[in-house]
Amino acid sequence: MRFFRLPGVYVPQEDTALLLEAFSRERVDRGAAVLDVGTGCGVLAVAAARRRARAFAVDASRRAVLTTRLNALRAGVRVRAVRGDLLTPVSGGRFDLILANPPYVPVPVPVRGGRRPLHGPGRNWAGGADGRALLDRLCRGVPELLRPGGVVLMVHSSVCGPERTVKALEKGGLTVEVTARRTVAYGPVMRGQSPWMREQGLIGADEVRDELVVVRGEHLA
Repeated sequence: MRFFRLPGVYVPQEDTALLLEAFSRERVDRGAAVLDVGTGCGVLAVAAARRRARAFAVDASRRAVLTTRLNALRAGVRVRAVRGDLLTPVSGGRFDLILANPPYVPVPVPVRGGRRPLHGPGRNWAGGADGRALLDRLCRGVPELLRPGGVVLMVHSSVCGPERTVKALEKGGLTVEVTARRTVAYGPVMRGQSPWMREQGLIGADEVRDELVVVRGEHLA
């Protein structure tokens, strides 16, 4: 299926593909509750619905929410897509699987309070000075949303420190491991930010490729 995308909505890239592959390896029972955080075009939410899950999607962008709803309609599946700040719209909910591809690119202007810009080009990718502003919020909030036996799959750049994600999720009581890695050439955003990242010592002087990782956390019953 070719996914429709409104202007300004995140374009599915290598991180989306890597997370989708990791999701395909997970068991999803019919009727399982699956949450896609930062849904963008709704690729992952639609994939979950196609596997007979009860699919939920959240994004801070109204256009992303509308895009996801339209793509679900085109695919002939049901996805409940809502607009809101990260996990806030689903506070109090419980899920069997949570998928997350949050903004994680380091930027010189902090994402204040871990909240991404609601407007402007950085909304889709700006992750704060070390790329972890939203990642850390997710790590704190995800464990309480998982049912016993539930799983979270989170993708981000190795620039953000996968070991920090592992430790943060372990602190929340999850059993955690890095289950997938892929090295890719810098895209336009990372190329644009690379001079500043080099100045900050986040990447090496000659680095032009990024390692993406999927971190898997499980709430053991």
